[in-house]
Amino acid sequence: MRQGDQMVTGNDAVVGCGLYIDGRRQAPEPDTRHALQLAHEHGGFVWIGLFEPSEQQFADIADIFALPALAVEDAIRAHQRPKLEIYDDLTFVVIKPVRYVDSDEIVDVSELALFLGKRFVVAVRHGSSGVPAAVRADVNHDPQLLRHGPSAVLYRAADAIVDGYIEAIAAIADDIDEIETQVFSGDNRNHSQRIYKLKREVLEFHRAVVPLVVVTQRFAEHENVPGISKDIRHRFRDVHDHLLRAADAIAGFDRLLTDALQADLAQINVRLSETATRQNEDMRKISAWAAIALVPTAIAGIYGMNFDNMPELHTHYGYFVVLTVIATVCVGLYGLFRKNHWL
Repeated sequence: MRQGDQMVTGNDAVVGCGLYIDGRRQAPEPDTRHALQLAHEHGGFVWIGLFEPSEQQFADIADIFALPALAVEDAIRAHQRPKLEIYDDLTFVVIKPVRYVDSDEIVDVSELALFLGKRFVVAVRHGSSGVPAAVRADVNHDPQLLRHGPSAVLYRAADAIVDGYIEAIAAIADDIDEIETQVFSGDNRNHSQRIYKLKREVLEFHRAVVPLVVVTQRFAEHENVPGISKDIRHRFRDVHDHLLRAADAIAGFDRLLTDALQADLAQINVRLSETATRQNEDMRKISAWAAIALVPTAIAGIYGMNFDNMPELHTHYGYFVVLTVIATVCVGLYGLFRKNHWL
């Protein structure tokens, strides 16, 4: 917030109060209590911006501009879906600027509530979006556009927000391409957590974009929206078209991430199955060698008991017979296990 804003308005939540006459911003900034009266006297409009105001901070502004209580409550509490509400000669719009934080793969969603009357725009921002400041700086150099009044501010804000959607979509597309490359390149790491996280962020993005399609369509096609100039209405068609493409792209992202998640889980199952198969093969080999080793161990154990009445102990060829039996049984078992692919 600029130091001058607080001095002029006496309200910490107000970050700007501009009076526009014939498309040009007037200096110095007016007091918010008299700005609307000046706009009526000179045939211009006033644009007031607030950042996360409390109910008390917004009360004076709501009284001065006769803002509807329900809309004021929505603007203060935030966390609204994009929407359009009409109250007699006033239009209330909620739109959601989006910024994609590529380093964290997070969709940062802010909120902008706009009250449009014939001679005023009151903008309430929640979140870190820089769209209001950028729009104000942009339109200050376009007096021709500002001659259309408050609807010019709404159009330029919507256009800038949709441009932000397109930028976020391009960044998300790059991350999805990277995920697909990793999943299908034989990378044995588990990517499901990253995919699921990005899928949730895409869902948040979807919630910000899709409801706005209906809002911009109404701006472009209907004439009974207060505060929307007839000359501005056709500009919303371009915004609406870009928004439709953005919504389609986001829906496509959701499908791609779902497919990537299923493919990653399938590869994990394949790897687990291969590991289990190798373990079974190892167990068969160990069991086979243990069975072979059991034969000489058992025979040696029997003849190692040192009983006197063991006739075989005194035969002339007993030792060689026992060795032959051991070798024959072991070779037979080895051949049997090889035949059954245990060894």
